[in-house]
Amino acid sequence: MNIKKILYITLGCVGVRLGALGAVLPLLPAFPFLLLAAFCFGRSSEKLNTWFTGTRLYKDNLESYLQGKGMPKKTKVRIMITVTLLMSIGLPMMRQVPVGRTVLCCVWIFHLLYFLFGVKTIQTGIQPEPQGE
Repeated sequence: MNIKKILYITLGCVGVRLGALGAVLPLLPAFPFLLLAAFCFGRSSEKLNTWFTGTRLYKDNLESYLQGKGMPKKTKVRIMITVTLLMSIGLPMMRQVPVGRTVLCCVWIFHLLYFLFGVKTIQTGIQPEPQGE
C-alpha cells in the first residue's frame, strides 16, 4: 500500500467521523466533510467507496447532490445557517484586519448565493402515487 492511498483512507475516515458529528451537532456542517470522505474513498479503495456510498449518512446528505438532482430545502437551510453563524463569530474577531473582513463577507455572500441559486432544491417526502382507473 503506498503512502498516497493511506493518506486518502485516513482523510476519508476523518471526513466520515466529522460528517457524522456534523449530522448531529448544529454548528458543525456535515456536507463538506462527507464530500471529503466521498472524494478520498473514491480515490483510495473501491471497497471503502462502495461501503460509504451505501451508508445512510451518504444517502441522506450527499447522494442527491452528487447525482445533480440538488438538495432538500432543510439541508440547504441548515448549511446556510451554520456558515452564517460561524462567519458572524469570525467577523468581530477580524476588527483590526479590514481586508480579512472584506474577504470573509465576500465568501459569505458567495456561499449564500450559491446555495440559494446554484443548488437545486428538491422535494422530500413521499409523493402520492397516481390513481388508476
